[in-house]
Amino acid sequence: MTQTQDGARSRTFTWSDPMLNAAELGRRSGLELLQAMARGELPAPPITHLMGAGRIEAELGRVVVTLEPQEFHYNPLGSVHGGVLATLLDTAAACAVHSTLPAGVGYTSLDLTTKFLRPASLASGTLTCEGTVLSKGRRTALAQAVITDARGGMVAHATSSCMLFDLA
Repeated sequence: MTQTQDGARSRTFTWSDPMLNAAELGRRSGLELLQAMARGELPAPPITHLMGAGRIEAELGRVVVTLEPQEFHYNPLGSVHGGVLATLLDTAAACAVHSTLPAGVGYTSLDLTTKFLRPASLASGTLTCEGTVLSKGRRTALAQAVITDARGGMVAHATSSCMLFDLA
């Protein structure tokens, strides 16, 4: 982030071609793809760079994503915008579902029901969002995600339904 003399701030970021990861969907399971991104073998998706998200860890049915709150996440009230928190929740919940899918199977979020419990700000420290799969069938999956602040306080909770489909 840079700041001009008049106090205006600017931010730039770069990202890799998202089709690099899309090409791997038929060759790797969801868990293999997520773990390759976590290790830096595959690039993170552009949304990760846009939001400034941190580390990701993935295991079968569980994904953790972190975010350091920044000023560019703020709403007019001086706290992290709910849309940023909802994006983090959607990412963790949907990626938890993705971690259970074999190669050649895709997913998309059908809904996201979100509850905001406390505001997040720079003072919150690292936000940790853990997504877990609650139920998975042949065509749909249900997952939840929880965001906690650096002190372990729950910031937000969401449930998400995902539709599962063959990519071929």
